[in-house]
Amino acid sequence: MSTPTPNYDTSAPVLVTGATGYVAGWLVSRLLDEGFTVHAAVRDPSNSEKTGPLEKLADARPGTIRFFKADLLEPGSYAEAMQGCGVVFHTASPFTVNVDDPQRDLVDPALKGTRNVLDSANAVDSVKRVVVTSSCAAIYGVIEDVAKASGGVLTEDDWNTSSSLTVTPYNYSKTLAERAAWDMAAAQDRWKLVVVNPALVLGPGINPDQTSESFNYIKAYGTGAMKDGAPPRQIGMVDVKDVAEAHMMAGFVPEAEGRHITFAEAHDFLYIANVLRERFGDDWPFPTKDAPSDGPKLPWKADNSKSRRALGLTYHPVSEAIADMFAQQVEAGAIARP
Repeated sequence: MSTPTPNYDTSAPVLVTGATGYVAGWLVSRLLDEGFTVHAAVRDPSNSEKTGPLEKLADARPGTIRFFKADLLEPGSYAEAMQGCGVVFHTASPFTVNVDDPQRDLVDPALKGTRNVLDSANAVDSVKRVVVTSSCAAIYGVIEDVAKASGGVLTEDDWNTSSSLTVTPYNYSKTLAERAAWDMAAAQDRWKLVVVNPALVLGPGINPDQTSESFNYIKAYGTGAMKDGAPPRQIGMVDVKDVAEAHMMAGFVPEAEGRHITFAEAHDFLYIANVLRERFGDDWPFPTKDAPSDGPKLPWKADNSKSRRALGLTYHPVSEAIADMFAQQVEAGAIARP
């Protein structure tokens, strides 16, 4: 099997929406490594706490970065940032599970944001490819869906049909947004859509003050919020650097197409506790058992062979990402030492 070869033509800038986000930060780092001019679309370019880490990256790398103000809910707000760009990476979308209003806080930014970005892609002639950060959440809604998949294994052919505004609403938001992206891609023939579908993303952030739900999970192990038991379920896990690499390949491998389930390993949440205990010792309030559950712990199984074959991904062990992520949060003061 031949390894896919990306075409890093840096003559045109590239756009990254939500550039100060978790996955986006590592993607921007890789783009700068290759010498691209990155148009970084953010809500507030004057917020140096958010933009500073990216500017520091650019100072040390061959590429350059330019910041543009844009808002997911504002039609046309990405048009200026997109001018001249050949590839658009749409990573901006909230990842949180505790919200007051799922429609306002999850669905609207994900769905309207995707439509607004792709409307601009339709209007900007330079755009030849759009890479959308979706999620395995668009492939399944609840763990029971896995067993219903062909052979009990999730593939890119599966779509989440069990989520709603009241049942796993984050998954619902990602499903609606990705379906809208495919509908809009099918309605035109100038730009190509490629989608990355990561499982739970883990690893340190470019900025330790990230707001992704992944950081809330990791903090809960150190604060004692899980000391009585870890969530009794399995999930796919992947290093954030591998997710960034998946985006690079999706953007620049000419043959890349379709969806790509992106994960390295499947584990339960107690696995994270065991990794942390082995690395950081027994003084922390890491859980030692699963929280009580009404039913069996169902297996999470998915096929990542397309990402390996078509994008050439070689996955890193998630244990390293887990330990490094926790260490960063301790160092930043987000988790108090015992």
